[in-house]
Amino acid sequence: MDVSGLVWALTALAIVGLLVFDFYAHVRTPHEPTFRESAIWSAVYIGLAVVFGVGLGVVAGWGPGAEYFAGYVTEKSLSVDNLFVFLVIMTKFAVPRPYQQKVLLVGVAIALVLRTVFILAGAAAIEQFSWVFYLFGAFLVYTAISLAREKHDSDVAEDVSLQRDGFAVRMLKRVVPTTDEYHGDRLTVRIDGKRLVTPMLVVMVAIGSADLLFAFDSIPAIYGLTSEPYIVFTANAFALLGLRQLYFLIGGLLERLVYLSQGLAVILAFIGVKLLLHALHVNELPFINGGEPVEWAPEIPIWLSLTVILGTLAVATVASLIATGRADAATTADATADGPTTEPTTTEPSTTEPTTPDPADLP
Repeated sequence: MDVSGLVWALTALAIVGLLVFDFYAHVRTPHEPTFRESAIWSAVYIGLAVVFGVGLGVVAGWGPGAEYFAGYVTEKSLSVDNLFVFLVIMTKFAVPRPYQQKVLLVGVAIALVLRTVFILAGAAAIEQFSWVFYLFGAFLVYTAISLAREKHDSDVAEDVSLQRDGFAVRMLKRVVPTTDEYHGDRLTVRIDGKRLVTPMLVVMVAIGSADLLFAFDSIPAIYGLTSEPYIVFTANAFALLGLRQLYFLIGGLLERLVYLSQGLAVILAFIGVKLLLHALHVNELPFINGGEPVEWAPEIPIWLSLTVILGTLAVATVASLIATGRADAATTADATADGPTTEPTTTEPSTTEPTTPDPADLP
């Protein structure tokens, strides 16, 4: 797939334009979006991603189109898992709800810049060194095993967020003076003649540094589905563009997706194995098959990859909702059984004996 510089420039301009539109249309005036607003704009961004994929399939062929959709679904599912950590970071920094949109939008912009660097570096490495597929594949399998062992709850997410944002936040606080109080959505404030950084900027750095670590998982994963940098970039961009709306739309649902980590582990393990098989096909390492490609290693077609990804996500989601539904029902039943019971009151019979009137009192 040959993508000209003009197409790259127009695509990047369109992505930046969507970010600018998002800022002026929704984020510039601080407010907490309603469920209806989040649902509408989530549907709009998903619709844009689908329209782009269909257009890519029509123009470049349905092979690249299928690779884009497989990459988009994978990146979108990984971003949902990322939202759980973002939720913990927001809670830890006590970000007021009306200002969370700005934090997320800036985080998305930072993520796009960082991931573009990762994508270009990955493309250059793959073009020069075919053995990079071995590294990507092994790393994804290792990540899948680690993810499968994780418990998808707030305590684990808080530990992960502390590990991922702690260093960047500590360095920022050492370099610049900060204040612990929010001053609206301002990033800096002048107090007693001294310029201080507010927690708004600190939490943005935390979100951006967390996504930097997420890129180590997502970029190798999508390179396991396509080797075209343009598809990798657009799939990542469209997956990230609707992240802000998705955060407010499914914020209450995140804690119910208890098997999401296991589902993502299956997807990453599958893509990791796919990468290892592809590495065998293009093998150049002298200590493997004498430096010759391994012909017997099967190639996994993109339609099978897309089927496995969608099927795994569906099973993980349904299983999570069933499990949490049963847990809620059991909790309700226990609360009903252990609740206070009102004992019926009985009237005690009177023990006072009737008195006989005195004859002197009678008329």
